[in-house]
Amino acid sequence: MTEHGVRWSAEQVLALAPDAASREAGGRLGAAGPWSQTGSSADGTVWGLCKGGGSGPYRTVVDTADASGLACACSCPSRKVPCKHVLGLLLLWAEGDGAVPRGEPPAWAVQERKGSGERAAERRTTGAEGSSSGSADPEAARRRAERRAARITAGATELEQRLADLLRGGLAAAEQAGYELWEETAARMVDAQAPGLAARVRELGAIPGSGPGWPVRLLEECALLHLLDQGWLGRERLPEELAATVRSRVGLPGAAQGPPVRDRWLVLAQYDTADAKLTTRRIWLYGTASRRTALLLSYGAAGRAPELALPVGLALDAEVSAYPGAAGRVALGERFAPPAPTGARPEGVTTAEAAARYGEALRADPWLESVPVTLERVVPVPDGDSWQLADADEDTALPLAPAARSRPGLWRLVALSGGAPVKVFGECGHRGFTPLTAWPRGEGDAVPLY
Repeated sequence: MTEHGVRWSAEQVLALAPDAASREAGGRLGAAGPWSQTGSSADGTVWGLCKGGGSGPYRTVVDTADASGLACACSCPSRKVPCKHVLGLLLLWAEGDGAVPRGEPPAWAVQERKGSGERAAERRTTGAEGSSSGSADPEAARRRAERRAARITAGATELEQRLADLLRGGLAAAEQAGYELWEETAARMVDAQAPGLAARVRELGAIPGSGPGWPVRLLEECALLHLLDQGWLGRERLPEELAATVRSRVGLPGAAQGPPVRDRWLVLAQYDTADAKLTTRRIWLYGTASRRTALLLSYGAAGRAPELALPVGLALDAEVSAYPGAAGRVALGERFAPPAPTGARPEGVTTAEAAARYGEALRADPWLESVPVTLERVVPVPDGDSWQLADADEDTALPLAPAARSRPGLWRLVALSGGAPVKVFGECGHRGFTPLTAWPRGEGDAVPLY
């Protein structure tokens, strides 16, 4: 263990991987073979040279004590953050068997760490200046907002007509039209500056012909899209909280509001989703004092992972501010210390209470896909061709979401349980429960499942 930092577990390191390929490649580099001149210092810096495909080794440096989360630098050409070399070095360091000895960092490691810190500070300053300049002329900002609202209104009106045409022609015609119809409609919503509407329209395109019952699923999603359209067109008549939710759902950006909440935020889970244009990283936090679950979102351009990365299972002393009408989303503010171990765990509920919690949340946000939930004592059990989490103390269970059944995390959860109850954090929604993190019986560390 370092003086200012803590030695992470292998599971916490691998949870930082931006995708499965990086996780696998990093795992292969977590051995001493390709590394030379490795070391770690009392201030939390870890460094090493990794043999690669170039003429010289890649220089890799990680600051494990940085209060902003994971600060790292590598001379490899990868655009992923963290890259496989950072993951491999951290895995080697996490073993704690002397492969990364204590010492003073060489000059190149000091320079790389300094450069990484300066780039991070520049990004924070640029972001702050951008926010300030955006609000420097309130009248100009108001006119821009009015023009965008008018475009979204035109797009929502057009979308209503297209939905009416679909129902008038019959749902069977949707299967014959193919995906191009929906992609063209989504492009129209992008032109209308309503990315939220565009994303939901694209989801419609994948439903026709997707298996038994697809007409019912298509009708359900069309109804939700119609409800969102009507919410936007009648937003002046909605309660302010619901109107804020509608604005967020159509894709209007909003600023974090309200007083910052300082807490020791336990990092519950972290995972990425990606499309052709954007990589979105979701980080779930739990306030150990406030007992509040919050969501951090960060983004990276296509092919580039977001830079914010926090180790699952550690706690971060920091402030967060909530976004209006955004289902628990927060902005990360000032950080007072690097992530550190904590014995705190989130409060758990039964499977019946988890389902009820999702139902209650839908009243405030009918478009909500899922809610964050910690199940207190559940056992993963097979259910025909599927799996479910059965409550150990009640005769109830939650089915696993279809996507969760195909991930390696399911078998990790089954092995961790061994037929006994475990605590599991995940997302509970209309498709089922998606497990993201589990805790073994006793005082074991969090085990990422995504």
